[in-house]
Amino acid sequence: MSSSRFHRLASITLAVAMAAGAAAASAQVMVGGAPMFATKDIIDNAVNSKDHTTLVVAVKAAGLVETLKGPGPFTVFAPTNTAFAALPAGTVDTLLKPENKGKLTGVLTYHVVPGKLDAAALGSQIMDGKGMATLKTAAGGTLMVKENGGKIWVGDEKGGWATVSTADVYQSNGVIHVVDKVLLPK
Repeated sequence: MSSSRFHRLASITLAVAMAAGAAAASAQVMVGGAPMFATKDIIDNAVNSKDHTTLVVAVKAAGLVETLKGPGPFTVFAPTNTAFAALPAGTVDTLLKPENKGKLTGVLTYHVVPGKLDAAALGSQIMDGKGMATLKTAAGGTLMVKENGGKIWVGDEKGGWATVSTADVYQSNGVIHVVDKVLLPK
């Protein structure tokens, strides 16, 4: 193959690769019926998800809005409204009372891990840990992550396990993984 033909083929290949990358980067992940934008922060995206209204109310009640609008980066395991509804009756209402702000903050920050851990990073940690990885939460607790049946599972300190239903919802200040259970610290 001549040098000019090689360079032309290399240029075309590079252009196709760049176009594919741009298309992937612009693809919108939908959560709770709303597009999630990688250019928006965790709070600005979460308020648009109809599946996370309870989480948004709880974050506001705990006074964590400014923190989660901060630079991070943060990895958030975001429980859905259905996950909150599965807690024992009255739990959410009790946590939302002003006198329980500390406990609410502890539960919410237990769902946050400092750093940006997308599914690939979690998978790598799981492999390095021979099937299980341990994550330190912003609350100071521990979460366990494992892969089972092609899905990422997140375990809490009380022995509960949540499934990641939507992974890699990229934000300007981190990444969200939607989970189907509320994770509980000790």
